[in-house]
Amino acid sequence: MDVIHPRCAGLDLGKDMLVAAVRLQDGGSVRYEHRVFQTTSGQLLELSSWLTSEGVTHVVMEATGSYWKSVWHVLERQFELVLANPMYVKNQPGKKSDVNDATWLSDLLAHGLVKGSFVPPAAIDALRELTRTRKQFTREIARHTQRIQKILEVSNLKLTGTITDIMGASGRAIVKALVAGETDPERLADLARRNIKAPRARLVEVLHGRITEQRRVLLGMHVHMIEEIEASIARLDLDIEKAVDPFRPIVDRLKAVPGLSAVSVPALLGEIGVDMSKFRTHRHIVSWARACPRLHESAGKVLSRRTLKGSVWIKPLLVQAAWSATRTKNSYFRAQFLRLRARRGAQKAIVAVAASILTAVYYMIRDGKPYKDLGVNYFDTRDRSRTANRFVARLKHLGYNVQLSEAVA
Repeated sequence: MDVIHPRCAGLDLGKDMLVAAVRLQDGGSVRYEHRVFQTTSGQLLELSSWLTSEGVTHVVMEATGSYWKSVWHVLERQFELVLANPMYVKNQPGKKSDVNDATWLSDLLAHGLVKGSFVPPAAIDALRELTRTRKQFTREIARHTQRIQKILEVSNLKLTGTITDIMGASGRAIVKALVAGETDPERLADLARRNIKAPRARLVEVLHGRITEQRRVLLGMHVHMIEEIEASIARLDLDIEKAVDPFRPIVDRLKAVPGLSAVSVPALLGEIGVDMSKFRTHRHIVSWARACPRLHESAGKVLSRRTLKGSVWIKPLLVQAAWSATRTKNSYFRAQFLRLRARRGAQKAIVAVAASILTAVYYMIRDGKPYKDLGVNYFDTRDRSRTANRFVARLKHLGYNVQLSEAVA
């Protein structure tokens, strides 16, 4: 097998230490050098100096949690780095050790058998850190809201099924009044806004309950935590706005895509970046996001077409955007969803819509063009004869005799 990189190194990373294996090939002879380093800054600089002295040009490491990031930042200016997906570089069974794993990585890299993962540049990485933190804070608000709902439920205050959003304007006012010690259902019902759907009599009925002093204190703690997190999210939104300033034209274009919003666009850019040359075609980015069927065949038989488990960040983001897009009337995404749902089910249809959204985003960023919706009638006009034959077959199935003729223009 041809050697692509004769002087390379593989790093097996851990939290507190790493094992480096340098592979040096001169002619037909191969020599390995192994060293162990701590993951402190001083030790990483020693690693960089040692690799430089050995004439190493390329270095590969596994994407192990977040341990690789500090090593990457120290080495990225000195060497050509490759971040490997652990799923694709597994060593042979029975030969598991840190030294063997590092050596195996160096061998794979030397022969060009390691496919590098996407590593965003510094500006995109900073945006990604902000948007992911915002998502985590949003999840924390949801958890505290669920705990508030539980306290109200055990206190026999049935607000959860009466008010849509327990931490909306009406629900929050009632909860804060409960924390302050108010127990009169009539006065609590007066705090609700006029635009809620539940009638006042229903509110008064569900607000008859018994809340203890301890539960009142716990409610206050959860409300306080929610408000603190909301304030942090507001500060994050300002930082995100500053982080996307260099990409403002792209952000403004992507907001026109159905399903994408002022919150989801920066989050999506934080995951995929703005340089689409990292992905050869739209199919590559869709596959990278795990938004397409897997390829699993053997002996001429299809064993599975289920989508692989993707990133916990980008795939849920795309699916959430897809559900939002399906509610946009007279749009291509809604037509696509309804068409596929009838044949394949809602779950597969929504993943297909998510893939279409990512495809549109790919070309909008790559070509710098605005979004153009294909329209709700796209599938009907794409192949008129196939559509006509489908309707004829349906009518015949219902017992009609059908004869087609072209309409005169």
